[in-house]
Amino acid sequence: MSELLKQLAICVEKGKATKDSPYPPDLKDQDGTSEITIQLLENGCTPNEILKEGLMVGMQTIGDRFSAGKAYIPELLIAAKAMNASMEHLKPYFDNGDVKHKGTMIIGTVTGDLHDIGKNLVRMVLEGDGWKVIDLGTDVDSEKYIAALEENPGAGVGMSALLTTTMINMKTIASDIKEKYPNTKIYIGGAPVTSEYNDSIGCDGYFVDPYGLAKHLSQGL
Repeated sequence: MSELLKQLAICVEKGKATKDSPYPPDLKDQDGTSEITIQLLENGCTPNEILKEGLMVGMQTIGDRFSAGKAYIPELLIAAKAMNASMEHLKPYFDNGDVKHKGTMIIGTVTGDLHDIGKNLVRMVLEGDGWKVIDLGTDVDSEKYIAALEENPGAGVGMSALLTTTMINMKTIASDIKEKYPNTKIYIGGAPVTSEYNDSIGCDGYFVDPYGLAKHLSQGL
């Protein structure tokens, strides 16, 4: 069982989703995350064990490589896709309550911004880390965030922006959310965003990459 979990972590790190996946070349014709997850479940491994000892280990490894400048966005994306191929088999266990989510995060790209690669990566990483993620999409205004918070009391909020012209909308949205739900934790990210900007608009954290956010959330929303 432990060897399968190790192989699952390697497949996540290298982005091997299925046996038919041509990438990476050194794992050609070997089982990917999808097949290994099925084997683990059939052999009595719990979804929590698969999540914590396989998926999260692989994502942590690729996340550490990215933080050290030894991996890049395309590698993060294929790793996240490989992880999600495994998560497809685990989602029924979350849905029926056998596995509990760590909490709920509401995410979106802010008003006027249609970029979603970074936001999508955050969603995949957080889901792989055991969070329920409500993805509001792009061009998300205050009303959409607040409506989602009304339906999901106690959830955290994540905002993304890729442009300096749309980044400024984070301030308005954060202010509107805090006015109605002052205890809501709001986290921001995106190419032009900085920790100084985060502090200036009263948000609760800025993260360069989704792994930093996941690690922070795991310490308590």
